[in-house]
Amino acid sequence: MNTVIYLVASGFIAMVQTLPLRLVARLGRGFGTLAFHLTGRYRRVTLENLTLVFGREKSAAEISEIAREHFRRLGENYLSAIKTAAMDAKQILPHVEFTGLENLPHRTAPAIGGNAVVAIGHFGNFELFARLHEVFPGYRTATTYRALKQPGLNRVLQSLREKSQCLFFERRTGGRALREAMSRPGIILGLLSDQSTAGMRGPFLGHDCNTGLAPAILALRYEAELSTAICYRVGLAKWRLDFGKKIPTHENGHPRASEAIMREVNLELETAVRRDPANWFWVHRRWKN
Repeated sequence: MNTVIYLVASGFIAMVQTLPLRLVARLGRGFGTLAFHLTGRYRRVTLENLTLVFGREKSAAEISEIAREHFRRLGENYLSAIKTAAMDAKQILPHVEFTGLENLPHRTAPAIGGNAVVAIGHFGNFELFARLHEVFPGYRTATTYRALKQPGLNRVLQSLREKSQCLFFERRTGGRALREAMSRPGIILGLLSDQSTAGMRGPFLGHDCNTGLAPAILALRYEAELSTAICYRVGLAKWRLDFGKKIPTHENGHPRASEAIMREVNLELETAVRRDPANWFWVHRRWKN
């Protein structure tokens, strides 16, 4: 069965990668529309989350339309990520704009360690973070992931991601390799920071939830600069990856509390959600009791 899943998934990916990117994006939006109608549980979670956050400022009809567009975006982003993974820099750069690069530590600047930790979230085609090195020479991107329980699918996913030349570290088993990588200059580590995970309890979009402390802890541990990055959709099969201003990790010469640092990260992510609500990952139960 594992072999069958691997072959089916590999065949599907190969088929998608033969198509033009704009066509892939349109197909993805169509699949997203289908998913909105067919996946009742995820539709309900999305509507519940949107109502929790926007129920006092948007009508039920507006919330429903955001949810529909959100599912279209999910389909567009997932299929597009499969396609863009196989595209070289010359092919992909007309579809992607990188802004705020001046907020990252340049190798010629007197930055401590020369590394950076970037708190990213499930915004747009966030897999494009791995392509940063193509427009920001002197650095290599890295990130963490959690291996899927199905070995065949995990193998397919990793083979797809590794084409970007980004370094990937499995969260449960790759700690040593991550430490070795961060001991060298020239690493920009992107960490997904917008899901419910153990760490601290605090407000996000007006309601308390769990927030992981990893971006703050790793930035302090490796003396790396910390910022956020948001992938905005600016058109069909077009995205902008915007790097935010540096978030201070020290105050008066002393390390700040990780909780205080992550509250600032959450505020940056909140701003991005409110700027384009359909662009964020609402199918996740972010606000658990």
